[in-house]
Amino acid sequence: MKPILRKLLIALAVVVVVVGGFAFWVLRGDPARHTPDELSGKHPVLVEPKSEWIPSVSLARTIGWGANEAPKAAAGLTVSRFAEGLQHPRTMLTLSNGDVLVAETGAPPNNAPPGVTGFFMRLFMGRVGAGEASPNRIVLLRDADGDGKAESRFVLREQDLASPSGMAWADGKLYVANHDAILAFDFVPGATALTGKPVKLMDLPGSGNHWMRNLTLSPDGKLLYVAVGSASNIGERGMDAEKGRAAIWEYDLATRRARQYANGMRNPNGMAWNPSTGELWAVVNERDQLGPDLVPDYLTNVPVGAQYGWPWVYWKDKLDERVETYMPEYLTEYTRKPEYGLGAHVAPLGLLFATGGQRLGEQFANGAFIARHGSWNRKPLAGYDVVFVRFDANGNPQGLPVPLLTGFLTGKGDTHGRPTWLAWDKGGALLVSDDTAGIIWRVIAPGAAPSAAPKPVVADHMPPSKELIDPTKPMTMELGQITEHRMP
Repeated sequence: MKPILRKLLIALAVVVVVVGGFAFWVLRGDPARHTPDELSGKHPVLVEPKSEWIPSVSLARTIGWGANEAPKAAAGLTVSRFAEGLQHPRTMLTLSNGDVLVAETGAPPNNAPPGVTGFFMRLFMGRVGAGEASPNRIVLLRDADGDGKAESRFVLREQDLASPSGMAWADGKLYVANHDAILAFDFVPGATALTGKPVKLMDLPGSGNHWMRNLTLSPDGKLLYVAVGSASNIGERGMDAEKGRAAIWEYDLATRRARQYANGMRNPNGMAWNPSTGELWAVVNERDQLGPDLVPDYLTNVPVGAQYGWPWVYWKDKLDERVETYMPEYLTEYTRKPEYGLGAHVAPLGLLFATGGQRLGEQFANGAFIARHGSWNRKPLAGYDVVFVRFDANGNPQGLPVPLLTGFLTGKGDTHGRPTWLAWDKGGALLVSDDTAGIIWRVIAPGAAPSAAPKPVVADHMPPSKELIDPTKPMTMELGQITEHRMP
């Protein structure tokens, strides 16, 4: 055999071995050892990290829903189609007159990173039904007769939109978050077209691994909050690429000034106000490639100035040793622990609180509803559902996630669709966007009365001290006051 032919055969054999090994790993991967419930709740299991150069890939191909098919609702609830035939519907906003705005959207062009990583990302996204060009459109759905089905549909706006996601409305202004900017439009509910030129309020870091930019207004309508996800998994593109990312920003509508409200959150998405405490809460997608059981995505309150550790730290004090960038000094001393785990790789997106007036029954009258979009790198698959997290009278999450809408997975490795965003319709039903199936689902408890609003938490503050306290004397604290006990 000629030397050159021998070398070619050896090279071919090496390629076959490498490709075969890669295919074997992708197909077999590293199966999970814990259930999603074990990785959820206030004290989720945190396993030892197993760094993966190649993630365990498990892609659920979207096959859609048959004419008579639907997800499975929890006992006492029914599910129907509020709207269908939409093109990748993601976020929703219910206006004061009951009209529902839907952003038909997808990733901006050339969003994947360069090289091999980008090649496989594009391949994976195409497989799960997210590879098409973004429609860049907001549509308005109207259920004028209140029968639970939108009989009218209008294209509200297509111009000036670039991968739009977040939407909010107050005082005659509709705010829309493109992947790279926040725009403000003049808009009065009832109109079926969004005309006029928008005003740019704020530039945002564009594109990146996480391109959705979600919005919520403060209860008084004066402050606008925008969630901006990271451009990478753990800062592997350098921290200069992460400036302004992995954070929630606050924009003052009166002064037009912005400040970073909280950071260290790899990919914050849905945001909502806890009706009991008045706190801002958010769901966050945590990092990948530490194994199928790590790291749990989470639901948490977000106080101003909060730091959740990304990319260096997760769950308050767990160091990610893969991160090459120098960690800020004393970071673990002020990193916050998330309030509640939602399971590893479940990809929570939509978040909605029960605020009163909903018709889902008493069992769903106090807590948070979360759309878990579903995993792409875990075996078995996790997420692909809507769950309810019960809260206690003090505004704190309790127990494990309660399944509210399931049946998206076929059980054969495919999925009918992927639940994405949540909103209330004017009749108190829960709306769920299914982006890969192009459907808005409506969930309600037939005959249920509108629920009462959760009671606000009212707590007395400790009174200010009026004299210096001797630290050498033992003290006990009672409700609302300090009682000093003197040594005999």
